[in-house]
Amino acid sequence: MGEPRFIWSDPAPWIELEQEFGTEFPADFREIADAYGSILINNQLELRHPASHLLHDLGRFIRENLEFWREEGMAKYLPSRAGGGPGELLPIMTATTGEMVFLRVPDKPSSPWQVVVQEMDSPGWDLHEMTFGDWFLAYLRGEDVTVCSSDLAPDRPFYEPLP
Repeated sequence: MGEPRFIWSDPAPWIELEQEFGTEFPADFREIADAYGSILINNQLELRHPASHLLHDLGRFIRENLEFWREEGMAKYLPSRAGGGPGELLPIMTATTGEMVFLRVPDKPSSPWQVVVQEMDSPGWDLHEMTFGDWFLAYLRGEDVTVCSSDLAPDRPFYEPLP
């Protein structure tokens, strides 16, 4: 994707989010967001950082989407409840092509995090039994992880700051 330009080192925004949602975000997700900040990847995938001074911050995104995905009409399109508890789904990213990316909170502290992608144009969702870092790397390579970038970034992955 190129060199990161954000390079955030203050853990305070993460600590606040983790206290609010009752779960600790996976280290690989935190590392990527801290390095790049709130960005649009391949004109498709929106990554947000939790620093609340940003226009596109992760905390606001999660709160708004938890409310949306907990509505009776939308909850039925997910394999489990939206939230921060064990087995629940935390919405973390959206795609301009209509997908929503969730982190599935492990059932037990020793279990790995997983990625769930919900396809907004259908009632379908896909569970990717891999860490966020592995899922993200597969996305950047253009592999099929429900959200596919190979046609949007034919030369190489790229990003730009969210406005």
